[in-house]
Amino acid sequence: MPAKKDWKTSLIHSETAAPGGFRSLVTPVYRGSTVLFPDAASASEEWNHWEHGYTYGLYGTPTTLELAGAVCELEHGYRTLITAGGQGAITLIHLSLLNAGDHVLLPENIYGPNRKFANQLLRRFGVEVSYYPPDAARAISSQIRSNTRLVWCENPGSITMEVQDVPAIAEAAHGNGALVALDNTWSAGVYFDAFAHGVDVTMQALTKYVGGHSDLLLGSVTVRDPAAFERLGETHQNLGCAASPDDCSLELRGMKTMAVRLKQVERSALELAKWLSARPEIERVLHPALPSCPGHDLWKRDFTGSTGLFSIVFHQRFSREQVLKFVDSLRLFKIGYSWGGVSSLAMAYELHSPKRPAYGSRLVRLYAGLEDVNDLSNDLETALTNLA
Repeated sequence: MPAKKDWKTSLIHSETAAPGGFRSLVTPVYRGSTVLFPDAASASEEWNHWEHGYTYGLYGTPTTLELAGAVCELEHGYRTLITAGGQGAITLIHLSLLNAGDHVLLPENIYGPNRKFANQLLRRFGVEVSYYPPDAARAISSQIRSNTRLVWCENPGSITMEVQDVPAIAEAAHGNGALVALDNTWSAGVYFDAFAHGVDVTMQALTKYVGGHSDLLLGSVTVRDPAAFERLGETHQNLGCAASPDDCSLELRGMKTMAVRLKQVERSALELAKWLSARPEIERVLHPALPSCPGHDLWKRDFTGSTGLFSIVFHQRFSREQVLKFVDSLRLFKIGYSWGGVSSLAMAYELHSPKRPAYGSRLVRLYAGLEDVNDLSNDLETALTNLA
């Protein structure tokens, strides 16, 4: 018979337990830092819970790994790692696959924080960084060096919406011994099959379409083979970039409705894009699913759908002040970064680099949320009318 415990000890080491047999449609939220081992000989610090069982909460609880497995299944990969945000996924790829003296190539339209990380941190640690035109395709070979180890793609670009010829870029990169990483957030990892098109590593900001409600930050990195998983996983362990099990649970909940949300935002965005393309104030609508958009043929060849994010370019007669007035006049489209949630968003950009399209301060990026599309078009029309 066990010795009687003081009540203070019973608070921590209770003999009670809930009855078993409970089943639910909802994934449990497993929180925990310390993982208990059955005996001293079983104790381990291995990070790969798929191979070695659970060893420490930093490397993921069952909630984290269920999300990783679900993302991996959608992307047709080998394994997925979850990070604390999309930028965390980007930096994990860089730091796992590059060493001092290596060279990385990024498209000129790459996501701003990716550019900033490459220019500031990678260069500080001795990595060479350069940029290529997003429409380079096989011509990228001329910019690949003997020490090029990684080529990034972003398909399409999240502001100017260039669609890349990823298979051609991958062929050129692999022919020169480089790996290819892709930011696949725009397609939610489902409308562009990255690994079927030659990509080695993908990332997503799960913050956006998978989460779907603008209330959390998470990212994912998915790989196509065990060797890449080992490199990414070891770096993930060394950096200590843990993801919250509570946020992973919200992601799993969001994933259940992602298909219906994607269908709605695709329909609304296309309807708004077509309507805006006929407006006299608009010079160009940058939506890859529109035949008039540069790169449409590549989108039609490689993608199975579109999502809610696109951009518009005002005619040159409009000043920056007028473009900002348009954004400020919107009522349903809120002003804010990110996208993929239920609310429509708008953001004005300035593009003055000689290596970017000459849109200047005339570009506004729009995200169509789940509001009624007629209300959204009325909101846009009112804001356009205010420019007169």
